[in-house]
Amino acid sequence: MNVEQLLEVKPEELAEGLLARWKALEEQLPNVIRNLEAEEESLSPRVKRAVESHRKANETVAEKKSERDSSQAVARAKLSEVKESIESLSNKGGMISLDPEWKKVKLLEELENIEERIETSALDHKEEGKLIAKRRKLIEKNEKWLKERRDSNPEMTKYIDSRKTMISNFRISEAAHSRMLKAVEKAQPLYEKKISMQSEIRDIRRQLDRARELYAQSSDAISLWKGKLSTGFGDSETGFDDLLTDMNRVLEGGASSFARKRVKKKGDEEE
Repeated sequence: MNVEQLLEVKPEELAEGLLARWKALEEQLPNVIRNLEAEEESLSPRVKRAVESHRKANETVAEKKSERDSSQAVARAKLSEVKESIESLSNKGGMISLDPEWKKVKLLEELENIEERIETSALDHKEEGKLIAKRRKLIEKNEKWLKERRDSNPEMTKYIDSRKTMISNFRISEAAHSRMLKAVEKAQPLYEKKISMQSEIRDIRRQLDRARELYAQSSDAISLWKGKLSTGFGDSETGFDDLLTDMNRVLEGGASSFARKRVKKKGDEEE
């Protein structure tokens, strides 16, 4: 419908159309409101569960991150101690007796030979037991060798203890980091679900507020347009302009009531 066709609409026709529209809204809105309230009631606990699930997932991520950072801090502090001990022992020639290469190589070779025989040879329980016992003795021998050097040199004790703590905490840190990444991976879809459901319930609540607002206005609107159709469209106690007068003014090139009110409002603001 163009402007001319719109202006040809009789005030009575316009009022009847608006009245019919408000009556339809008054009839339909209670069902709309009930349906929206049911949707909100159904969705609300699900949103709460989604928020809580994401919160717990975030707590797990934070916990694993804290474990990682704490272990890393300890390991890095021990790394500095290890470097200092190495420098001090090297200057005194202590590193040679601390960890001679031939001792290390021999120990590793013997352990590797034992492991290979256990894994690849068809051994009975007795033979396998002998190899395991031999492996245990080699490890004990190495520990004894380290202990002797620790007892003979307190600085070596510091080096060995610091290195052990450093390695242990780096391993703990790596494990915590891996668990943190898995926790982040689990938290991401929970976050996306939470955001989606929160957006959905906000939309439902907006619709519900609007439906309630319109329903609250419907009774007054119906009374208004019934009155207009009954008493006519001239100025009345309600303060509404004559719709026919407005139409004729626009047809003659004048401003609509909306435009006049806007100009008046602007003038009031300037004063």
